Amino acid sequence: MRQPTPRLPAATTAGSDRPACFDPDRPEFAPYGLSCVRWSPTRMRRPDRHNEIELNCLHAGSVTYLFGGQRVRLKAGSLGVFWAAIPHQIVAYDPHTEYHVVTVPLGWFLNCQLPEAFVQGLMQGRFLSSTDRQHVGQAGALFPAWERDLAGGGGALRRAVLLEIEACLLRLALGLGEGHPPGPRASAAPGTMGKVEQMAGLIALRYTEPLMAKDIADAVGLHPNYAMNLFHKVFGDTLVSYITRHRISHAQRLLVTTDMKIVDLAIASGFGSLSRFNDAFRHACGCSPRDYRANLPAPPDGA
Repeated sequence: MRQPTPRLPAATTAGSDRPACFDPDRPEFAPYGLSCVRWSPTRMRRPDRHNEIELNCLHAGSVTYLFGGQRVRLKAGSLGVFWAAIPHQIVAYDPHTEYHVVTVPLGWFLNCQLPEAFVQGLMQGRFLSSTDRQHVGQAGALFPAWERDLAGGGGALRRAVLLEIEACLLRLALGLGEGHPPGPRASAAPGTMGKVEQMAGLIALRYTEPLMAKDIADAVGLHPNYAMNLFHKVFGDTLVSYITRHRISHAQRLLVTTDMKIVDLAIASGFGSLSRFNDAFRHACGCSPRDYRANLPAPPDGA
């Protein structure tokens, strides 16, 4: 049996001192995982799509995205965040642009319990940004440190980076506030890609609720069979499996961070029964939820 460990997202980096740039041959929806890299902008021949939350911190210059059919320009001294499952493509940039890109897994982001309006805005296709000097200045100093820590650090440093990223996102959310004008939103023009994004966003927001394929298809105006086939074609995953992965990630967080009873935890994660939860968890993690919790490393003295 595999020994369970706390599920910190695995870190990936560019693996070089040179800035990273977009690879047009990378498969669509190939994961970046937890990463922080200096990025070298290029005009992208096609949009990129990946199921992570992406942050851009512009130190100098500017970058213009075509984001879900809308043009979005980030200038020096700004911090932008968006859900990268929305097609995004660099179409223009200043030749002296310097910036960092951070990606964090969607499941981790959803478990941060950030303000609901902020989460909903991103899941509904908003590109959110801040030019607050203090916040962007603090973030700008942290991004290079995150790059170094993820490149050479172990689990403890990755945990520190995640805590700092969560704080950065929370400050961004609080800074935008309820009265802030909404950021540009991905085009709502009809099209199959837009429907798939709507389905994925609905799942990300409602996976702890009773949620059937028919509910998701009805919400976007598609026949259930067509919706399921379309989702699988684009994401390479079934609707049911996609929902289950969100729920398992939620359950892992609760196992690590709370003393909830397993049955209560199963219901809170969106599973309709304890037996269904146990079967899904064992299939995904190779052990029972109880064993997963029991085999977590003991906290250090004084923690």
